[in-house]
Amino acid sequence: SEMCIRDRLKEDAVAAVTSLKKMNLTTAMLTGDAAESAQAVARAAGIDEVRAKLLPQDKLNELGRLRKQYGGVMFVGDGINDAPVLAGADVGAAMGSGADAAIEAADVVLMDDDPMKIVKAIRIAKKCMRIVYENIYFAIGIKILCLILGALGIANMWAAIFADVGVMILAVLNAIRTLFVKNL
Repeated sequence: SEMCIRDRLKEDAVAAVTSLKKMNLTTAMLTGDAAESAQAVARAAGIDEVRAKLLPQDKLNELGRLRKQYGGVMFVGDGINDAPVLAGADVGAAMGSGADAAIEAADVVLMDDDPMKIVKAIRIAKKCMRIVYENIYFAIGIKILCLILGALGIANMWAAIFADVGVMILAVLNAIRTLFVKNL
């Protein structure tokens, strides 16, 4: 029944799947459960693809197929059967209350079973990578500018010192912003 399926879904599963879709991400469920119940849960949560009755090796094969079809793959799991696919995913995320083998195999451990934490982790990672790229472009841009100005005889030693030390200080100050991304 629909009520029974809703009870088995994590509280924020529908909101998490909706948020992931807004990020233009495709969701897929790889499960060892029976096909009928897996399809029902996927429909209730809004998950795009479902593969059911999978053994751990089958999950790894499906992971390979998903990677070929979509590119990078993040896998979220909590059971001992998820450990191989957590290790094989581009990013493996274990739910904190899961099996120790899953936690050991994962790249990221979410400390509770709240599916919205998956969305938050992705937002934090994207924000951090944006800051990293800002720093790279800024540092290289300033150094190239100082090289050109130095070659033309316009820039002096102080410009070179700024290009080295000043840019490093500004990049560190910009990177400090990553400490506050948890507030997303």
